[in-house]
Amino acid sequence: MQALEIARSWYENILKPHLAEEFPAERSRIAVAMAGRGSECFGFDDDISRDHDHIIGVMLLLTEDDERKFGFPLERFYRRMRKEFPPATAVSAASRCGDLEHGVTIIGDFYRRHLGITAAPQSLEQWLYIPEYALAEAVNGEVFCDELGEFTRIRHSLLHDMPEDVRKKKLAARAAVMAQSGQYNFMRCIKHGEPGAAALALGEFVRTAISMIFLLNKRYAPYYKWSFRAMRQLPKLSEQADSLTALLLNTTAPENQAQNIEAIAGAIIAELQRQNLTDSASDYLEDHAFSIMQTIRDRKLRTLHVMEG
Repeated sequence: MQALEIARSWYENILKPHLAEEFPAERSRIAVAMAGRGSECFGFDDDISRDHDHIIGVMLLLTEDDERKFGFPLERFYRRMRKEFPPATAVSAASRCGDLEHGVTIIGDFYRRHLGITAAPQSLEQWLYIPEYALAEAVNGEVFCDELGEFTRIRHSLLHDMPEDVRKKKLAARAAVMAQSGQYNFMRCIKHGEPGAAALALGEFVRTAISMIFLLNKRYAPYYKWSFRAMRQLPKLSEQADSLTALLLNTTAPENQAQNIEAIAGAIIAELQRQNLTDSASDYLEDHAFSIMQTIRDRKLRTLHVMEG
């Protein structure tokens, strides 16, 4: 059983009834969730994942005012529940870079840790420059309860409220980088006798294509080591996960790799056209980048460099 399932069961069977008994007046103001960094929050944990930072738990999320009022006794309650009714017996070693998010947590602090701000972005610039992996961490996992609705309100905004102009700017930037790295520079590096540079170009093409595909699905690409697994769950272009993997692992002639690059670019161009994001008929992604740019309404975004974002 994966950590998310264990945490959900522990909340329903142990934490929920004890909260109702010991915090009857405050219970409706406490959100309970599992989200943030770590494979378990994406539902990707397995036996290998459990060798470090594997301590199953949940966050008890409060507003800042509520944390001042009853955060301390609630944290003591949570620690007692974990000791008396542990959700899992196995506890792994902690890593130096680990950052487990369990126990009492101020809602704004959770979002600040991941996004650098305490709520959903309020400007086009914030939406544009917050890293996608950070947004993915802020909306993954599961909210087990949230009667107050504050944590869920911010989460819902992050999931659904990215301005379309920002998505278009990001898509244009991805198209331009994919064109430069894959369709243009890969073979040029080969012809220059620079196979190392060609490999870097190929990696840049794949990394950017992953982001492009998530954006076309209106989702956020997670941290790189989970990107392929997450991509296979997408409704659109999920088959490209295997194509991009094969491209990275391909040991055939560079000319064959270039053909595969063009096939992937073609699939992405077709999806851009299906979503009416470009009116270009070109097979070169850079042309589509500029076509997308022309549809952006906000002047400031429209006048940024095509690769910015």
